[in-house]
Amino acid sequence: MSAPSRDVLVIGAGIVGVNIAAMLSENGHRVRILDPEGVAEMASRGNAAALAFSDIMPLASPKIMWKAPRWLFDPLGPLSIRPSYLPRLVPWLTRFALSSTPDRVEASAAAQAAMMELAASETFALADRADIAGMIRHDGSLELYESESEFEATLPGWDRRERAGIEFRHVRGSDLAELQPGLSERFVAGTFIPGWKTVSDPRDYALAVWRHAEKFGASLERGKVARLDISGQKPAAILADGRTLTAQRIVVAAGAWSTRLLAGTKATRIPLDTERGYNTTLPKGAFDLKRQLIFSGHGFVITPLENGVRVGGAVEFAGLDAAPNYERSRIMLDKARDFLPGLDPAGGTQWMGFRPSLPDSLPVLSRLPERDDIVLAFGNGHLGLTQAAAMGRVVADLIGDKTPAIDLAPFRADRF
Repeated sequence: MSAPSRDVLVIGAGIVGVNIAAMLSENGHRVRILDPEGVAEMASRGNAAALAFSDIMPLASPKIMWKAPRWLFDPLGPLSIRPSYLPRLVPWLTRFALSSTPDRVEASAAAQAAMMELAASETFALADRADIAGMIRHDGSLELYESESEFEATLPGWDRRERAGIEFRHVRGSDLAELQPGLSERFVAGTFIPGWKTVSDPRDYALAVWRHAEKFGASLERGKVARLDISGQKPAAILADGRTLTAQRIVVAAGAWSTRLLAGTKATRIPLDTERGYNTTLPKGAFDLKRQLIFSGHGFVITPLENGVRVGGAVEFAGLDAAPNYERSRIMLDKARDFLPGLDPAGGTQWMGFRPSLPDSLPVLSRLPERDDIVLAFGNGHLGLTQAAAMGRVVADLIGDKTPAIDLAPFRADRF
């Protein structure tokens, strides 16, 4: 018996939304994707370009809880909170602390490992079907440490990755210099992760996935959703301009804005917030970067792109409405110049984007608790690009009434 073909409205045209649209349209569903800005114009436009399949450890951990008080109130630190936003963030921080116990960290890492295994296989398979495999770089990544104590503090996380079958090797001296010539001598060790990938440019990659979806009939509609209406026989999206769009199935993949659309549903209890990330993209030729460099002690990365070098990362909690603080971009660029003495900082373009973040570092991937015809797919934090194809595969399974490819219990909307 063939799977049903359905009218599906996907809210959100970021990298997760376009992967969902691609998988659904390949399976014969009639897909419209709805976004106020167009394809890949928000977080998917300027992210760090990583396919971080080895990144299974949650942000919440005993180590982070020890560092957090020092970081959080440094306005230019790797993890900061604007003081005016702190009262609104207290419930999120409370759940973050609860997610930092060893047993919960282990549970989150196990769920993330399953998600990453699916993400890797689905990403490469979709890239082959869409004829965009050439946009994926297979150079690995290099995480760098400035002291023996910093290196040793990372070892428990690497032991957990080793148990998950993730390949890596610790490097020093000439091996370190060979992996990335021109590093500052301040770095005493590094960890090379050969399975880490990056894409040539995250926006270009998202647009290429979208073109593949269009070949199977997916269409884009511009519009801002004010809320969902779940009172009728079919779910409906109520737009800010007064229009109402109905569909047999609706998928909410609107990133950091997702819970704003779900007023009046149980999903408003989901503790979604946004980690604001900053970067500066330098012109091509700024530095001969061999692979993505990760400076976890400072909360940022440096990535080689098709047309430049991107210096970015860090986390700022300030909500969706506050103006950007581009001083954070400048601080990261200054550090990058210290870490790579030959880096040319001229001609850079600054950017800020919103990462949809949940306290346990796992996305929401499930049906709306009170309606089976609405699927929730958001909250990937730093890993939207990495996990997008897995999100697409699972949503296609749910819409097609198939058994999902992974156990969805850790990703339930009502787990909080």
